[in-house]
Amino acid sequence: MTVDTARQSIDAALRNPQLIEAALALSEDRLHDAEPLLRGRLRDVPTDVAAIRMMAELAARIGRLKDSEALLRRALELAPSFGAARANLATILYKQNRFPEALEQLDAVLAEEGDNPAQQNLKAAALGRIGGYAEAIGLYKDLIARFPDHAKLWMSYGHMLKTVGEQDSSIAAYRRALEVEPTLGEVWWSLANLKTVRFSDADLAAMQAALSSDGLSDEDRFHLHFAMGKASEDRAAHEDAFAHYAAGNALRSAELHYDPQTTTAQVDHVIRTMTPEFLGLREGAGNDAADPIFIIGMPRAGSTLIEQILSSHSQIEGTMELPDIPAMAMREARAVETDKTKEEGAAWLSAVAEMEPERLAALGAEYVERTRIQRKTAKPFFIDKLPNNWAYLGFIRLILPRAKIIDARRHPLDCCFSNFRQHFAKGQAFSYDLAHMGRYYSDYVRAMAHFDAVLPGYVHRVIHEQLLENPEGEIRRLLAFLGVPFEEDCLNFHANTRAVRTASSEQVRRPINRDGVDQWKPYEHHLDPLKAALGSTWIRYPTL
Repeated sequence: MTVDTARQSIDAALRNPQLIEAALALSEDRLHDAEPLLRGRLRDVPTDVAAIRMMAELAARIGRLKDSEALLRRALELAPSFGAARANLATILYKQNRFPEALEQLDAVLAEEGDNPAQQNLKAAALGRIGGYAEAIGLYKDLIARFPDHAKLWMSYGHMLKTVGEQDSSIAAYRRALEVEPTLGEVWWSLANLKTVRFSDADLAAMQAALSSDGLSDEDRFHLHFAMGKASEDRAAHEDAFAHYAAGNALRSAELHYDPQTTTAQVDHVIRTMTPEFLGLREGAGNDAADPIFIIGMPRAGSTLIEQILSSHSQIEGTMELPDIPAMAMREARAVETDKTKEEGAAWLSAVAEMEPERLAALGAEYVERTRIQRKTAKPFFIDKLPNNWAYLGFIRLILPRAKIIDARRHPLDCCFSNFRQHFAKGQAFSYDLAHMGRYYSDYVRAMAHFDAVLPGYVHRVIHEQLLENPEGEIRRLLAFLGVPFEEDCLNFHANTRAVRTASSEQVRRPINRDGVDQWKPYEHHLDPLKAALGSTWIRYPTL
């Protein structure tokens, strides 16, 4: 279609009664009404790009992002000038963690449409996910100047300032957001999540008033509960703190529907599959890149501290929690997934079991290339610190056999209760129920014990409490494992000015301390479900 023809087609479609009715159904979240209307329209007019775009929106709403992407690409194939479809495609790519591709589409939209605040906002968010912090902050500054009463813009600006270490400016941005929208729970939680802000009595009253507001969403409510838990804990009001944590976690758990058996089944499948014989047959396969360093384990186990220490070394670059390994494993899983492999929880194992060595090598090369955009220096090694990569350790071993693996481990009760007090922006669905958390920790320990048995010396374990007690000795052991010389800067990691995206960002900008040790003890009488799920793991730690 030419540009004019495409516009005429879109304008005509938007006057179509069938599509108007479908659009109304979408706006009211009546997806069951919208779908037959859209299917009927596309059966009659398969090239109706407006209907294709709406069907893509419907697919995205039910989580079928790949289908949504395919539909949007078809719309753009028919009508390359369809800016709304291109903007939607950018959003879908962003949701799939394909940030460079999202930026490419956003730049095309902005080049065509010029000033578009919504797309500039998404571009700033995407830049933040690939380390383009300066440009992202510049975009946010422009946007808040134009929209000074947009609370979520101020919040996003605060997130980016926090990441680059501008804590005072970050707090000011969060406070400005609350002036605009006092019930915005995520901002209250963002202040609490700095771990350095002590809420005043006025803050506590404001949060309580927000909780009592009519029509408050569950999202605002659970964020407020987590923030008030932190505020109560700072006052040593442990019963009030636990009540808030429990309320926030219950709301989030009900929303996510995590099934702990899924993780247990996946670990069982890994243990059955990743035998010495299986690994031996694939010796020499995979890509020989030696530059990735994976820090794995539980969230809140000290991985950000290890990353900050290592990224202070002249040969090691810190990046962030990269989504690429799970994304690649799940993509391979979808190609072979059956009801049986889905039930076992690890279809990617079935996929890699059938792969030729050349395919494993290609996947390793793909990972190195996908993550290249995160690397901003010429340092020979880089860190991927996504904790949940422990569940894909077998995948990593097969595609990148020379990569280094560091297991960050912290006392089960401290680690798990720290997760219970933490609201994560996304993922970590196991962390909102004490029993689920204990199951997850135990499954993680089982998986790591298996790899210790079948690949002795492959994983270097850092016990968090031992690192706190003897930092130089533990850091020397860690650097020796990585094959790099000791450097004093690793002891002075807190002076490192690199950007940090995780919940521990402000904590790792301080010297090593024991503030996080034994924080579970005032709550011990509430932790029976966690202890039961952990079994003897918490008693035997760290000799597991």
